[in-house]
Amino acid sequence: MTKQQANWSPYDFNGGTCVAVAGADYCVIAADTRMSTGYNILTRDYSKICKLADKSFLASSGFQADVRALQKHLEARHLIYQHQHNKQMSCPAMAQLLSNTLYYKRFFPYYAFNVLGGLDNEGKGCVFTYDAVGSYEKVGYSSQGSGAKLIMPFLDNQLKAPSPLLLPARDAVTPLSEPEAIDLVKTAFASATERDIYTVSVNGDKLEIVVLNSEGMRREYMDLRKD
Repeated sequence: MTKQQANWSPYDFNGGTCVAVAGADYCVIAADTRMSTGYNILTRDYSKICKLADKSFLASSGFQADVRALQKHLEARHLIYQHQHNKQMSCPAMAQLLSNTLYYKRFFPYYAFNVLGGLDNEGKGCVFTYDAVGSYEKVGYSSQGSGAKLIMPFLDNQLKAPSPLLLPARDAVTPLSEPEAIDLVKTAFASATERDIYTVSVNGDKLEIVVLNSEGMRREYMDLRKD
């Protein structure tokens, strides 16, 4: 007789894909708006991009309950920082805070895969990519989530990032103009949605794009799979 036992997991995977691209004076952060579990669609209109500061935006995929808990923790820490220093946290400082926060929870980690994008103190675009326990790297572009394995090879081919082992170190920002970077992100998602059901598979889903530059922030939306 087969022995049966109950299994329970504190985690779920709600799918989704996030991409960020840094330029000389801008940063583009994008994510789809679908939230699902298995083959069930929970909503087609869920934003995965969170504003942490005027020049720092966090895009996250994974278990959205953990993602929301992480976002609330970072927002609270940033509020304390503003009261203590009378200014907002810079994007590189926010990147270090996010790394510390994830590492602190390494024995029961947030099931969240993050890309942090924004502008540094010089107004240059910066992107930081993470694993679930806080290891991070400053890059020119990155993708996380269920469609990352489809999007990253495309971005590598189009943007050809310099190796971090090169000396002297080369700037990680991409050579594209802002409109070119936005078009590239749209093309990458249009390709991934054809092959990843957790990003998009039917009409009604959208791509949310946040563009940061010296003039401020704006959001764009693109409908996916209109065929």
